[in-house]
Amino acid sequence: MSARTDLQAKVDDYLAERRRLGFELHAMGLILASFARYVASEGHQGPLTVDIMVDWARQDKVQNHEPSRSARRIKSLRPFTRWMRQFEPQTEVPDDSIFGPIPGRVAPHIYSENDIVDLLTAARGLNPRGGLRPATFETLFGLIASVGLRVSEALNLLDRDVDLSAGTLTVRQTKFAKSRLLPLHPSTVEAMGCYRQRRSRQLPTILKTPFFVGTHGQGLGQPLGDRQVHRVFIALRDQLGWVDRGAHGGPRIHDLRHSFVVRRVMLWYAQGIDIDQAMLALSTYLGHAKISNTYWYLTGVPELMTLAGNKFERFSATLEANNE
Repeated sequence: MSARTDLQAKVDDYLAERRRLGFELHAMGLILASFARYVASEGHQGPLTVDIMVDWARQDKVQNHEPSRSARRIKSLRPFTRWMRQFEPQTEVPDDSIFGPIPGRVAPHIYSENDIVDLLTAARGLNPRGGLRPATFETLFGLIASVGLRVSEALNLLDRDVDLSAGTLTVRQTKFAKSRLLPLHPSTVEAMGCYRQRRSRQLPTILKTPFFVGTHGQGLGQPLGDRQVHRVFIALRDQLGWVDRGAHGGPRIHDLRHSFVVRRVMLWYAQGIDIDQAMLALSTYLGHAKISNTYWYLTGVPELMTLAGNKFERFSATLEANNE
């Protein structure tokens, strides 16, 4: 490649092809555009090489020189460079040996049922007491905990996405450009219905009304903002004085989703359900792009690792007994 326009044209073709398959690739588009600009600025000629990729990966604007950041940047080039080989067979594909493997996911904070009850009670006590604001946050946090939604999915819900008659929730065009229909527990349906009634008394309901709304000022009736929700959660978390049991620096809203998964799998273990058979359904329910992201919980969460270890010990004991 001798000019940025040539490489950028290939980038555009690659992104268009992947987007036709349903991938959004917004971040990937920015990353590959940055790489194309760097290649042009260096006057690189010929096939793409690992050397030019490594030099670009080290040009991170954060400039903290952490190998893990460079490893993540160069990993983002792999799918594109593999795709490029069909046009330029001498294109090199970088591997983990350059900056080392990317650090794996770390253990989340898993909430107990009492923790979740305490959180909802604290949300109910927000000011103004008995108003729409405390009802909004109590219902929002309760929904995430009981259904395992991502925070963004809950905040993006429209009123028409919540079908209380059918007891279902439609989550549209989420993280991986997929929509899914989720069944709700009767207790969740009841809580959502109570919130809808309270919200409707204060605000008119129209087709595009967000389900969870701001309750005062210019935000009245508008979708809740992510920053506002996290700010309220952190205040409640500090009020409750939780001790962090994860590795993210403190309990997070997203850990409610992790806790949902762990409780579900632990219940399956207790019921004797075949976990391998159930994991595909759970992966679909959660909106995971890869089932490996769902299986991660079995090795990345201590509570489930203990169950898996105990199950393996029982299996080994049975195997030894049969061989005697």
